Amino acid sequence: MASLLLLLLLSLSLVPAHSSLPTLLSDTYYSETCPKFDHIMEETTTNKQINSPTTAAATLRVFFHDCFVTGCDASVLISSTPFNKAERDADINLSLPGDGFDVVVRAKSALELSCPGVVSCADILAVATRNLVVMMGGPFYTVKLGRKDSLTSKSDYVEGNLPRPTMSMNQIIHIFQSRKFSIQEMVALSGAHTIGFSHCKEFSSILYNYSRTMESDPSYNYNFAKLLRNACADYKKNPTLSVFNDVMTPNKFDNVYYSNLQKGLGLMSSDHALSSDPRTRGYVELYSRDQKAFFDAFVSAIQKMSVYGVKTERNGEVRRRCDAFNN
Repeated sequence: MASLLLLLLLSLSLVPAHSSLPTLLSDTYYSETCPKFDHIMEETTTNKQINSPTTAAATLRVFFHDCFVTGCDASVLISSTPFNKAERDADINLSLPGDGFDVVVRAKSALELSCPGVVSCADILAVATRNLVVMMGGPFYTVKLGRKDSLTSKSDYVEGNLPRPTMSMNQIIHIFQSRKFSIQEMVALSGAHTIGFSHCKEFSSILYNYSRTMESDPSYNYNFAKLLRNACADYKKNPTLSVFNDVMTPNKFDNVYYSNLQKGLGLMSSDHALSSDPRTRGYVELYSRDQKAFFDAFVSAIQKMSVYGVKTERNGEVRRRCDAFNN
């Protein structure tokens, strides 16, 4: 009997740490320990978005960059020290907009006054993302709570774990499938590009001097490419130059992004590939004509992403401030 018990305990210890953790999350995690949680989050995100309209897209991007590296654990919020280069200083994260970090800091400050040491930065980021998606006209979805904040954050963990716009569709699909996300879920999450902007330098390689005979990638609508070349003309002198991801309805979370792809109005090579690759094209066509189908798929995918690799109980901590570990 003792040997059977030992075998059972050994087999449990071999299960990946995050495989059963989402079951510990709850819709009502803070109902007793921080009853003003929802109100404070709603007030903070609303005020921040009104004062800084880029906040929604920025926060959504920060959330994705957090979850896909070591899980949704606020590791991307940690600042580097002389002894550790953190995730946010990895090359691909240097362009993450400051508003996405600031909204979490503001919410954390308000929550620490109301219920000190209770609410994790990881939960704040997850709920702020949801609130801001809704503010932009996107679908409401429930967010399970109870995540703990990571105990590590290293820039070395980032490269290869986040899709780059210059990657092939095979590479991008591999990143998602290695985290158990289907191609359909990948296309639905790509719909986050319905808001926000991209820097010209991110797609300059397909916009200028594309080949000996073509100035830009032929996947672009001809007139659109011409307008982009003019808008991004000084990108080498001014690396902050950027263009809306969705040039038709840039401030609304809707399905127009997918319609744009079909018309050659995508910005990056990865956008163009979504509408041309046979593995993804059908989903682009579906979501471009049916916003409800897109919203339903997005909700399912982002809820799944929001519990990816979460830390709970002794696997993490509740940080006193979101940019630094407690010890």
